[in-house]
Amino acid sequence: MFGALGSLIPAYLFCIAEQKIDSALAGVLNSLTPIFVIICGALFFHISTAANKIFGITIAFMGSVLLFLSQPGFAEHSNALYVSLVVLATMLYGFNVNMVHRHLHHIPSVRIAALALSLNAVPALLVLYFTGYFKLDFSNKGILLSTVFSCVLGIFGTAVATILFYILLKRAGSIFASMVTYGIPTVAIIWGIIYGEQVGWKQAGCLAIILFGLHVVNRKVNKSLVKG
Repeated sequence: MFGALGSLIPAYLFCIAEQKIDSALAGVLNSLTPIFVIICGALFFHISTAANKIFGITIAFMGSVLLFLSQPGFAEHSNALYVSLVVLATMLYGFNVNMVHRHLHHIPSVRIAALALSLNAVPALLVLYFTGYFKLDFSNKGILLSTVFSCVLGIFGTAVATILFYILLKRAGSIFASMVTYGIPTVAIIWGIIYGEQVGWKQAGCLAIILFGLHVVNRKVNKSLVKG
Protein backbone atom coordinates (compact mmCIF):
# COMPACT_ATOMS: atom_id res chain seq x y z
CA MET A 1 0.00 0.00 0.00
CA PHE A 2 2.71 2.50 0.94
CA GLY A 3 4.37 1.95 -2.44
CA ALA A 4 1.20 2.78 -4.33
CA LEU A 5 0.31 5.77 -2.16
CA GLY A 6 3.85 7.10 -1.95
CA SER A 7 5.01 6.87 -5.55
CA LEU A 8 2.91 4.93 -8.09
CA ILE A 9 -0.45 6.73 -7.96
CA PRO A 10 0.96 10.25 -7.33
CA ALA A 11 3.38 9.82 -10.25
CA TYR A 12 0.51 9.12 -12.65
CA LEU A 13 -1.57 11.95 -11.20
CA PHE A 14 1.27 14.43 -11.74
CA CYS A 15 1.89 13.21 -15.30
CA ILE A 16 -1.78 13.50 -16.22
CA ALA A 17 -2.13 16.92 -14.57
CA GLU A 18 0.92 18.43 -16.25
CA GLN A 19 -0.61 17.82 -19.63
CA LYS A 20 -2.93 20.76 -18.87
CA ILE A 21 -1.14 22.84 -16.19
CA ASP A 22 2.41 24.15 -16.23
CA SER A 23 5.20 22.69 -14.12
CA ALA A 24 5.54 25.86 -12.02
CA LEU A 25 1.97 25.56 -10.79
CA ALA A 26 2.45 21.83 -10.15
CA GLY A 27 5.56 22.63 -8.10
CA VAL A 28 3.70 25.13 -5.95
CA LEU A 29 0.80 22.73 -5.42
CA ASN A 30 3.31 20.05 -4.42
CA SER A 31 4.19 22.35 -1.51
CA LEU A 32 0.84 21.37 0.01
CA THR A 33 2.43 18.07 1.06
CA PRO A 34 3.61 19.21 4.54
CA ILE A 35 0.17 20.67 5.22
CA PHE A 36 -1.49 17.36 4.38
CA VAL A 37 1.07 15.56 6.53
CA ILE A 38 -0.24 17.56 9.48
CA ILE A 39 -3.91 17.10 8.53
CA CYS A 40 -3.63 13.35 7.87
CA GLY A 41 -1.53 12.92 11.00
CA ALA A 42 -4.21 14.56 13.12
CA LEU A 43 -7.20 12.85 11.48
CA PHE A 44 -5.95 9.30 11.01
CA PHE A 45 -2.93 8.84 13.28
CA HIS A 46 -3.82 11.08 16.24
CA ILE A 47 -0.56 12.98 15.94
CA SER A 48 -0.36 16.45 17.45
CA THR A 49 1.86 19.08 15.84
CA ALA A 50 3.62 21.89 17.66
CA ALA A 51 2.35 25.37 16.88
CA ASN A 52 5.76 26.60 15.73
CA LYS A 53 5.94 23.82 13.12
CA ILE A 54 2.56 24.82 11.71
CA PHE A 55 3.73 28.43 11.71
CA GLY A 56 6.95 27.53 9.87
CA ILE A 57 5.15 25.44 7.26
CA THR A 58 2.65 28.26 6.66
CA ILE A 59 5.49 30.75 6.12
CA ALA A 60 7.31 28.44 3.72
CA PHE A 61 4.13 27.72 1.76
CA MET A 62 3.41 31.45 1.44
CA GLY A 63 6.93 31.95 0.14
CA SER A 64 6.40 29.17 -2.41
CA VAL A 65 3.14 30.71 -3.63
CA LEU A 66 4.71 34.19 -3.85
CA LEU A 67 7.63 32.74 -5.79
CA PHE A 68 5.20 31.29 -8.31
CA LEU A 69 3.29 34.56 -8.59
CA SER A 70 6.53 36.51 -9.04
CA GLN A 71 7.33 34.71 -12.27
CA PRO A 72 6.62 36.85 -15.36
CA GLY A 73 4.47 34.24 -17.10
CA PHE A 74 2.60 32.44 -14.36
CA ALA A 75 -0.65 30.70 -15.28
CA GLU A 76 -3.67 32.86 -14.51
CA HIS A 77 -6.23 30.33 -15.64
CA SER A 78 -5.73 26.64 -14.96
CA ASN A 79 -7.99 23.66 -15.36
CA ALA A 80 -9.51 22.99 -11.94
CA LEU A 81 -9.83 19.27 -12.65
CA TYR A 82 -6.12 18.84 -13.33
CA VAL A 83 -5.21 21.06 -10.39
CA SER A 84 -7.29 18.77 -8.20
CA LEU A 85 -5.25 15.77 -9.40
CA VAL A 86 -2.06 17.34 -8.03
CA VAL A 87 -3.84 18.19 -4.79
CA LEU A 88 -4.98 14.57 -4.52
CA ALA A 89 -1.39 13.43 -5.08
CA THR A 90 -0.16 15.62 -2.22
CA MET A 91 -2.90 14.22 0.01
CA LEU A 92 -1.65 10.71 -0.75
CA TYR A 93 1.90 11.84 0.00
CA GLY A 94 0.74 13.21 3.34
CA PHE A 95 -1.02 9.99 4.31
CA ASN A 96 1.90 7.84 3.15
CA VAL A 97 4.49 9.82 5.13
CA ASN A 98 2.49 9.34 8.33
CA MET A 99 1.91 5.65 7.61
CA VAL A 100 5.60 4.93 6.98
CA HIS A 101 6.69 6.96 10.00
CA ARG A 102 4.20 5.18 12.26
CA HIS A 103 4.31 1.56 11.05
CA LEU A 104 7.62 1.10 9.20
CA HIS A 105 10.01 3.08 11.37
CA HIS A 106 11.92 -0.06 12.39
CA ILE A 107 12.54 -1.25 8.80
CA PRO A 108 15.70 -0.07 6.98
CA SER A 109 15.08 2.66 4.40
CA VAL A 110 16.66 0.69 1.53
CA ARG A 111 14.39 -2.27 2.24
CA ILE A 112 11.27 -0.08 2.31
CA ALA A 113 12.14 1.56 -1.00
CA ALA A 114 13.07 -1.78 -2.62
CA LEU A 115 9.82 -3.43 -1.58
CA ALA A 116 7.67 -0.46 -2.60
CA LEU A 117 9.24 -0.02 -6.02
CA SER A 118 9.29 -3.77 -6.72
CA LEU A 119 5.56 -4.04 -6.04
CA ASN A 120 4.96 -0.94 -8.16
CA ALA A 121 6.68 -2.61 -11.11
CA VAL A 122 3.79 -5.05 -11.65
CA PRO A 123 1.00 -2.51 -12.30
CA ALA A 124 3.47 -0.23 -14.12
CA LEU A 125 4.31 -3.02 -16.57
CA LEU A 126 0.60 -3.58 -17.16
CA VAL A 127 0.20 0.10 -18.00
CA LEU A 128 3.10 -0.10 -20.47
CA TYR A 129 1.59 -3.18 -22.07
CA PHE A 130 -1.94 -1.82 -22.50
CA THR A 131 -0.72 1.58 -23.74
CA GLY A 132 1.26 -0.10 -26.52
CA TYR A 133 4.76 0.71 -25.30
CA PHE A 134 6.20 -2.71 -26.18
CA LYS A 135 4.94 -2.32 -29.76
CA LEU A 136 7.03 0.80 -30.36
CA ASP A 137 9.94 0.83 -32.79
CA PHE A 138 12.96 0.81 -30.50
CA SER A 139 15.29 1.29 -33.44
CA ASN A 140 13.96 4.85 -33.52
CA LYS A 141 16.54 7.09 -31.85
CA GLY A 142 13.93 9.34 -30.25
CA ILE A 143 12.08 6.46 -28.61
CA LEU A 144 15.33 4.87 -27.45
CA LEU A 145 16.60 8.10 -25.90
CA SER A 146 13.25 8.68 -24.21
CA THR A 147 13.43 5.20 -22.71
CA VAL A 148 16.99 5.75 -21.47
CA PHE A 149 16.16 9.09 -19.88
CA SER A 150 13.06 7.59 -18.29
CA CYS A 151 15.24 4.90 -16.73
CA VAL A 152 17.68 7.52 -15.44
CA LEU A 153 14.77 9.48 -13.98
CA GLY A 154 13.39 6.34 -12.37
CA ILE A 155 16.73 5.36 -10.83
CA PHE A 156 17.85 8.73 -9.51
CA GLY A 157 14.62 10.72 -9.33
CA THR A 158 12.57 7.94 -7.76
CA ALA A 159 14.62 5.05 -6.35
CA VAL A 160 17.59 6.95 -4.89
CA ALA A 161 15.41 9.91 -3.90
CA THR A 162 12.96 7.58 -2.12
CA ILE A 163 15.74 5.96 -0.09
CA LEU A 164 17.14 9.35 0.92
CA PHE A 165 13.66 10.59 1.83
CA TYR A 166 12.96 7.61 4.08
CA ILE A 167 16.34 8.10 5.78
CA LEU A 168 15.43 11.72 6.44
CA LEU A 169 11.98 10.66 7.62
CA LYS A 170 13.48 8.35 10.25
CA ARG A 171 16.02 10.89 11.48
CA ALA A 172 14.05 14.14 11.43
CA GLY A 173 10.38 13.15 11.58
CA SER A 174 7.46 13.36 9.19
CA ILE A 175 6.92 17.13 9.28
CA PHE A 176 10.48 18.16 8.51
CA ALA A 177 11.00 15.39 5.95
CA SER A 178 7.91 16.46 4.01
CA MET A 179 9.27 20.00 3.77
CA VAL A 180 11.76 18.90 1.13
CA THR A 181 9.00 19.93 -1.28
CA TYR A 182 9.94 23.54 -0.56
CA GLY A 183 13.32 22.88 -2.14
CA ILE A 184 11.66 22.39 -5.53
CA PRO A 185 11.11 26.12 -6.26
CA THR A 186 14.69 26.84 -5.17
CA VAL A 187 16.12 24.24 -7.52
CA ALA A 188 13.89 25.53 -10.32
CA ILE A 189 15.28 29.04 -9.84
CA ILE A 190 18.86 27.75 -9.86
CA TRP A 191 18.30 25.89 -13.12
CA GLY A 192 16.68 29.03 -14.50
CA ILE A 193 19.82 31.02 -13.73
CA ILE A 194 21.98 28.36 -15.38
CA TYR A 195 19.90 28.57 -18.55
CA GLY A 196 19.95 32.35 -18.67
CA GLU A 197 16.61 33.25 -17.09
CA GLN A 198 16.40 36.53 -15.22
CA VAL A 199 16.07 36.34 -11.44
CA GLY A 200 15.36 39.55 -9.56
CA TRP A 201 14.87 40.73 -6.01
CA LYS A 202 11.32 39.36 -5.87
CA GLN A 203 12.49 35.81 -6.45
CA ALA A 204 15.34 36.24 -3.98
CA GLY A 205 12.93 37.60 -1.37
CA CYS A 206 10.54 34.67 -1.83
CA LEU A 207 13.39 32.20 -1.42
CA ALA A 208 14.37 33.99 1.80
CA ILE A 209 10.79 33.54 3.09
CA ILE A 210 10.91 29.82 2.29
CA LEU A 211 14.27 29.43 4.04
CA PHE A 212 12.98 31.30 7.08
CA GLY A 213 10.00 28.95 7.30
CA LEU A 214 12.35 25.98 7.10
CA HIS A 215 14.46 27.51 9.85
CA VAL A 216 11.46 27.83 12.15
CA VAL A 217 10.64 24.13 11.76
CA ASN A 218 14.24 22.91 11.75
CA ARG A 219 15.07 24.77 14.96
CA LYS A 220 12.53 22.69 16.86
CA VAL A 221 13.70 19.46 15.21
CA ASN A 222 17.31 20.10 16.16
CA LYS A 223 16.37 20.60 19.79
CA SER A 224 14.51 17.30 19.89
CA LEU A 225 17.48 15.52 18.30
CA VAL A 226 19.85 16.95 20.86
CA LYS A 227 17.62 15.78 23.72
CA GLY A 228 17.49 12.31 22.17
